[in-house]
This record gives sequence, C-alpha cells and structure tokens, in this order.
Amino acid sequence: MKKKPNLLTLMGYAGRFKFFTAGSIAFAVLSACLALVPFVYIWKIVNEVLTVMPDFSSAENLEDYGFTAVKFAVNAMCVYFCSLACSHVGAFRTVANIREKCVAKVLRMPLGHIESEGSGKIRKIITDSSASIENFMAHIVPDRSVAMATPVAMIALLLYFDWKIGLLCIATVLLGFLIMYIFMVGPTLKRDMEAYNAALENMTKEAVEYVRGIPVVKTFGQSVFSFKKLKQAIDEYEHFTISYTKRFRLPMTAYAVVINSAFASLIAVALYHSSSVANPEFFTNLMFYIIFTPIISVTLNKLMYSSEADMVVGTALERIDSVLNVQEQNETEKPQIPNEYSVEFQNVTFRYDGAVKNAVDDISLKIPSGAHVALVGPSGGGKTTSASLVSRFWDATEGKILIGGVDVKDISQEKLSEIVSFVFQDSKLLKTSILENVRMAKPDATDDEVLEALERAQCGDIIEKLPDGANTIIGSKGTYLSSGEQQRIAIARVMLRNTPILVLDEATAFADPENEEKVLRAFDEISKGKTVIKIAHRLSTVVDADEIFVLKEGKIIEKGKHQELVKMNGTYSKMWNEYQQSVKWTIDN
Repeated sequence: MKKKPNLLTLMGYAGRFKFFTAGSIAFAVLSACLALVPFVYIWKIVNEVLTVMPDFSSAENLEDYGFTAVKFAVNAMCVYFCSLACSHVGAFRTVANIREKCVAKVLRMPLGHIESEGSGKIRKIITDSSASIENFMAHIVPDRSVAMATPVAMIALLLYFDWKIGLLCIATVLLGFLIMYIFMVGPTLKRDMEAYNAALENMTKEAVEYVRGIPVVKTFGQSVFSFKKLKQAIDEYEHFTISYTKRFRLPMTAYAVVINSAFASLIAVALYHSSSVANPEFFTNLMFYIIFTPIISVTLNKLMYSSEADMVVGTALERIDSVLNVQEQNETEKPQIPNEYSVEFQNVTFRYDGAVKNAVDDISLKIPSGAHVALVGPSGGGKTTSASLVSRFWDATEGKILIGGVDVKDISQEKLSEIVSFVFQDSKLLKTSILENVRMAKPDATDDEVLEALERAQCGDIIEKLPDGANTIIGSKGTYLSSGEQQRIAIARVMLRNTPILVLDEATAFADPENEEKVLRAFDEISKGKTVIKIAHRLSTVVDADEIFVLKEGKIIEKGKHQELVKMNGTYSKMWNEYQQSVKWTIDN
C-alpha cells in the first residue's frame, strides 16, 4: 500500500482547521507570483532608460514603474504574512489534536507497555515529534509552496523576454534540480537520515544510562569500564557524521557550481553577442536575466531544505504512529464488581511481543482473600510478570485471572485500580510537595487523612527534618530523599488508597538497613486485612507468608510454607542456604 504524503496525513489530524493550511498554501502561491512582478517593472525601467538615452528627461514612466514595483513587493509581503498567519493557526491546532490523541491513547495503553517503554521515552516521542510537525506546518509548508510556485512563474518569465537566453537559464535549473534530487531527495538520504537519528538516539540513551549509573560507578570504582559503551556510542555517531559529510562534498560542490553558473553563462552570451550590445532591446533583456537569475539558487535551496524537512516530519509521524498504533486493552461493556478479594490464576500463559518463549507458562494458583503469599525464584522466572497480570499491566495470552471469581477483563479499569495497588522497587515521586505526592492516590483526601497515612507509613522522621514539613517541595532548594525514604512516601500513597489487594514488588531492594526496618514496619501496617502478593529476593521478608510459590522459567516448580519448602531440598532450599551464607559475609579491615 502506497504511503500517503505527509501533508495529507497531517491534514487528517487537522480536522476542520485543515482549511487554514489550505489557505496558507494558496496565499503562499499568490505571494510567489506577486513577488516576481517587480522584476518585470524593473525591466521596463531599464528598457525605457536605454530607449531614451541620452535624453533621460523624456522618460515619463519611471516613477509609475517604480511605485508599481514597490506596490507589488509590498503586496507580496502582506499576502505572505497572511500565509504565515494561516499556517501557524493550522499548525497549532494540528499539533494540539495530535497531542490530545496521543495522551488519550496513553491513558488506554496497557500499563506494562508504558513501564517497559519508559514514560520518558513516550513523552519525548510526543513532545519532540509534535514540535517537528509544528515547525513543518508553520514554516516549511508556506516556504515550500513559494519555492514550488516560483519556478513555474519563473520559467514563464525566462521564456517571455528572450527564449534562447531563457532556455540557457532553465537548463541550469534542471541540472541543479537533478543533482539535488539524486543526493537530497532520493531514497539514499532517507536511509541516511534514519541511520543518523538511530545513532543520535543511541548516543543519547547511553549518556542517560551513564549519568543514572554514576552512583554505582563510583561505588565500585569502574569509571573506565562503565564509560566504554558511551564512548562506543559517541565514536559511532562521530564516524557516521564525518563519513556522511565527506560523502556530500562532491555533490554539494557540483550543485553550488551548477546553480550559480547561470550568471557566468550570461556573461559568455554577452561576449558572444558583443556586436549586438548596441541593440537596446538585447541589452535590456540581458540586464533582466542578470538581475533575475539569483532567484534560481534561492528557490532551489528552499526546495532542498524543504525536502529534508519533509523527511524529518515523516520520521516524526512514524514515531507518533508508534504510540497511536499500540494495541489497547478492551473494556468490558458489562463491568462486574467482585464481592471478595481472592486471586486465582487458571492456566495462565503470557508472552511479550517479539519474545521467543513464554514469560509465564501455564500457571495455576489460588490466593484466598486476606492471605499473604510470596513469589520467589531466580531472576527472569516470571515473578513480576505474574503479579503485573493481576492489575492488567498486560493481558494474559491464554487462561484467566480471577478476582473474587470475576475475570479481571470483566472489571472496569477504574474499578480495578480501586482494588489492586502496587509498590514498586523504584517508586517515583513528582516535583511537588510530599502532601500532594501522597494525595495523588486519593485527590479528595483531606490534609489530616494524608498526614495520618504518612504517620502510619513510618514517615514521621522524614517530615520532621524537612524545612516545610509535609509541604516541602521535593527537589527544590536541594531537598532530596533517599531511595528508602521515597519508598516510605510511596507506601503512604498506597496506604491512603487503601485497596483490598496489594502487590509488593521487591519493595525493600534499594533501602538501607535503617530504612528497611521502617519500610518493613510500614508493610506490616499496610498489609493488615489485605490480600498481599509479595515479590522478594531477600527471603527473610517472606518466611511468615501463608504460602510461597517458587517460579522458574515461567513455571511454578514448588509451593508451600517456608519450613515445608526448606525440607524439600529443592530450589527454595538452595536459595535459602545461599541467603543464609550471604548474611554472614563480613568485610575485613
């Protein structure tokens, strides 16, 4: 299927505001035509001067020609201003519509997709791509319309005064356009632009990863080794840009020579017809072409850069489509509400897009309402994925997940968010007050309710040390919290939400010993009367669980209470022994 031109695609997003873009194009074309008219009157001025010389006093129309030329030039500017006004209105509304569609799409995306892609990447796609589209519609579209309309009118003028000289000028136009098309419009440049964007994106990603990993780098003193991937990305970007630039030296030189050769060819024509220089008509026509030919290079340069901008906006539209084409989760037409909060997996299988094996493979288990269970096992065993399926971060590929006997797909997303809460290992806080960070879980909560949740989440010591207490803006004036402190704030948020099912995903992974103790006390408080699914590597945190499920390669290989599993001498027993050995480690001075 042939891809639609980028402008037509954008007109689809513009809706009723597409008429502003169409008006912009029409005004731009009219402006291009009006802008060439002054050259005709300049020709008339030169022609009359040469006709009456040396008796210049007999030239009667010079003033009228001059004012008329100025009038058309001013009109061309005014019409072009109207074109820009229309293009900006159309651009702003089109970009607003695109952003609204993208944001609405994000709200309907599976939470797992947002988590795996990264909210920062999705935000960057939406903001950066829409900014490219805005620039294209507001500036490039009218400029390109002028650049495309000008050659048509220009060819007419080139042939009108002296068709032989006109054909010579047109030949340089065609040759310059051919060189431009081969090197600046053809498929080669598109591939190069895609490679350039990929290299730039990879370098940016590695730079971000390096900055985020600086604490770990300093801890283990691996600065040289940690810089290797970033250095490699920078070297690849440097190699591409230098080779890309060198490859364009010859064609760009040829283009510049050809496009500026029209003036040189006119000098050759003048010398060849030197015997006819005394002819005022020939000399007048020659003067017109000498004045007029610089427009050729200006026009082709505009076309060249507009074609590059077209590729940029094409890439932006592809990125926007990557957001809009994400498969949404279906909402049930007849939502149901569970009466109790047991969780049951019935032959559940799940595979990530593009994966070669199942992340969760035919799991069946039942968690009674109010029970506290743990998912443990080697990394990559499917623990987090299994827990994520409960709140529909993803939908199971096969099988069913039931809450209170109701399929999670038959529960509305809004209601499901009121039933299941997550506490992640790297909880995020926004740059606003602690009070508002917690209130996000329940926007209508009073200050007293929020403060009570903070107290129950063992956050009293955090509030006391901050300059403005719970009203302190996180990240302002050097106010930052440790990972363990952020985790307790996140727990307060979940505590305020007060959902009957709670998922704790490696929630003490980044906490120091002091914070871990307080986080665990907060967990005890938040877990009362709840159905709790705990994912943990620190096995000491799950010994009191009602039941422990051991997952490996997406399957449940063992289940039971802590003491029962230890006696099995299986995977859990081995993990427990290794854990016991690790806690005995000491660092010698």
